[in-house]
Amino acid sequence: MGPAPAGEQLPEATWKSKAMEPALESTGKERKKATSRKRAVPGSPVEGFLQPVKLSQEELYKEPTNEELNRLRETEILFHSSLLRLQVEELLKEVKLSEKKKDRIDAFLREVNQRVMRVPSISERELTDQAWLPAGVRVPLHQVPYTVKGCFCFMPPAQVTVVGSYLLGTCIRPDINVDLALTMPREILQDKDGLNQRYFRKRALYLAHLAHHLAQDPLFGSVRFSYTNGCHLKPSLLLRPHGKDERLVTIRLHPCPPPDFFRPCRLLPAKNNVRSAWYQGQSLAEDGSPEPPTPHYNTWILQDVALESHVQFLSTTLGSTQGLKDGVALLKVWLRQRELSKGLGGFSGFLVSMLVAFLVSTRKIHSTMSGYQVLRNVLQFLATTDLTVNGISLCLSSDPSLPALADFHQAFSVVFVDSSGRLNLCADVTASTYHQVQHEARLSMALLDSKADDAFQLLLMTPKPMIRAFDHILHLHPLSRLQAACHRLKLWPELQDNGGDYVSAALGPLTTLLEQGLGSRLHLLVHSRPPVLEWDISQDPPKHKDSGSLALGLLLRPEGLTSVLELGPEADQPEAAEFRQFWGSRSELRRFQDGAIREAVVWEAASMSQKRLIPHQVVTHLLALHADIPETCVHYVGGLLDSLIQGFKQASSTKGRMVVSQGGELGTVPNVEAILEDFAVLGEGLVQAVEARSERWTV
Repeated sequence: MGPAPAGEQLPEATWKSKAMEPALESTGKERKKATSRKRAVPGSPVEGFLQPVKLSQEELYKEPTNEELNRLRETEILFHSSLLRLQVEELLKEVKLSEKKKDRIDAFLREVNQRVMRVPSISERELTDQAWLPAGVRVPLHQVPYTVKGCFCFMPPAQVTVVGSYLLGTCIRPDINVDLALTMPREILQDKDGLNQRYFRKRALYLAHLAHHLAQDPLFGSVRFSYTNGCHLKPSLLLRPHGKDERLVTIRLHPCPPPDFFRPCRLLPAKNNVRSAWYQGQSLAEDGSPEPPTPHYNTWILQDVALESHVQFLSTTLGSTQGLKDGVALLKVWLRQRELSKGLGGFSGFLVSMLVAFLVSTRKIHSTMSGYQVLRNVLQFLATTDLTVNGISLCLSSDPSLPALADFHQAFSVVFVDSSGRLNLCADVTASTYHQVQHEARLSMALLDSKADDAFQLLLMTPKPMIRAFDHILHLHPLSRLQAACHRLKLWPELQDNGGDYVSAALGPLTTLLEQGLGSRLHLLVHSRPPVLEWDISQDPPKHKDSGSLALGLLLRPEGLTSVLELGPEADQPEAAEFRQFWGSRSELRRFQDGAIREAVVWEAASMSQKRLIPHQVVTHLLALHADIPETCVHYVGGLLDSLIQGFKQASSTKGRMVVSQGGELGTVPNVEAILEDFAVLGEGLVQAVEARSERWTV
C-alpha cells in the first residue's frame, strides 16, 4: 500500500499503525520474541483476533485456588464429566431472557398498565342484561345455564400486579408470558358471588369490556382470549405488542377478587357452591338430600384469591438465589420436552416452583445448590414419593378448623396443599398424569446415574411425545361421545363440579375402568388432552367437543400381555356377581382341570400378533359396555409392524428346527443358520418398507 497523497489525512487506525512501526523496528529482537509467543500487541494489525497466550512457568504450575478445587470436585461428584456441566450451563444461557429484552418488556408493561387504568367505567345492571356489550365482542364463557342472579358494573382495577415466573426470574424462552393480576374493586362484587358461577360470569364480563377498548388501541397488534391452564371457567386476555415486537412477549390479564373478599370457610373441599336446582334448571330441589361438594369449583376461586400470596411466597423462598432459579428453569425444560405441562391437569411450571419451595422448607434442597443439583433432587423426590397416597403440605399452622390431608385425599387424586392450608395446588392434576411424571422421573434418574455420554441430550434436548413413549395409543373421537359416557356412568356431581366439562368429568372414571380391565397387562396408562387454542374476541369460546380428541397411552407389561384368559372368582363366591357385571356378556362359567368352576373371560387370538393386540379387545369392549362409546369412536394404534413381519416370514418348521438325540431321548434344537436367514429376510423387508433416513442403515 503506497504512501498517502500530500495533504491527505490518514485514517485513525492507519495512523496508529504507522506510528507504532519505528518502535517495533528498533526492537527487532523483542519483536521476534513477541511473535514467537503469539502475543497480540495493542494497536498492531492483528488486533481484534483471539490469540493464544503463553503462560509463564510460575503461572502454569501454580496451585489451584479453593474455588477451582470446589468446582472440579463438584463436577466429578455431580456431573460425572465436565462436558455435562458445560452443556447444562450453555442450555441455561439459551433459555434465559436477556437484559435487553427485559428492558423492552418492562417498557411495554408500563404502557399496558396505563391503558388498563384508563378503560372507562359502566353503570350497574343485571348479569343477564348484556345488551351493553358491543357487537364485535363476545363473552369468553359458556353461560349454561344462562339465568343467574346478581349485578355487574365495570370499574378500573384497584391494583395491577405482575405475578408469575417473569417477576421471579424463572421464565424460559422461546415463549415469554407475563401474567398480570387485575384486582377488581369491591364495588363490583357482592356477598354471594361465590355461588352458582356468579363470580366467574363477572370475571368474564370484566375481560370482555377490557378487550373491546384495548383492541382499539394501536399499541397492541393482537388482542385475543384464551383459557387459564385449560380451565373453561377462567378465561384470560392475551395482549401482544404491535409491529416487530409482536413475538417478544405475551401479556396475560387475570382478573381476581380482593384478597380478603371471600370467606375461606365457604371454599373448603367439602363445601357446595353450585346448587343442583340451579344447575339442572329446577325451581326447587326435589328432595332434602344434601348437596354434593364442589371441590374443583372452590379451588378455581381460591386460585384467584391466592395469586399474589403465592408469588410473594415464591419470591421470599427463591429470593436472589441463582441456583434455585436455574433448577426451576431446567425442570421446566424437562417437563416441556415430555409434554407434561400442557393444558388442564398438566404438571405446570408453577407446580414445579412450589415443589422446589417445599423441598427448601424441608431442607432437602439448600440455597447454595446449583441448578443441576436442584434438578436431581426434585427428580429423586418425584421418583420416590407418591402424592396420590401421601400428600404434602406447606402449611405450618395447627388451626383445627383447617382440613386435614385425609380430607383433601377424599376430594382430589393428587394432594399438595399450599401455605394457607386450604388450597390444593394439584387439584387439577389427575392420578394418571402424576404417575406419568413419576415414571419419567425414574427413567431420568436412571439415565443420570448411568453416566451415559448422551444423558444430557436424552434428558433435556430430545422431545418425547406420547407416540414415542408408549406401546399402544388410542384416540377417542368425537369428544361429544364422552357426554353420553357421563350419563351412562351417572357422573352428575362431577359435571356440576366441573361446570359442564364432560371431558374432565369422565376422564377419571374412564382411566380407572381401563386400568381395572387391563390388569396385569398394564404398566402405565396416561392421557393427553390437546390444549385449547386462543380465539378472537369476536368469536364464541370453543366448545368442549371442538378441542380435538382425547389420547390415551398404554405402556404394557410383556409378561402377561399375551394371555388369552381373564380368570375370575369361583361361581359360589360373592365376588362372582361383580365380575359378571364388570365384563358383561364376555364372562362365562368354565370348568378347569383342577375341577374348579370359575368365572372367566376368553379372548379370541389365533396367532401371536393377535395376542399382542388383546388390549384392543379389552378397551373397546369395556368402553362400549360401561361408557356407551362404540368401537367406531375408538381409533387404536398398535401392532402396525405385524403385517410386515408376517409378510416377509419365509422360514419353515423343518428348516428352522432339527431333531437330535440326547442320552437316548429325542429333543428339538433350533437351527441357528435358518434363524439367521430369517432375520436377513426380515431386515430386507424392513428396509424396503420403512424410509431410511440414515446412510448407516444396512442389513
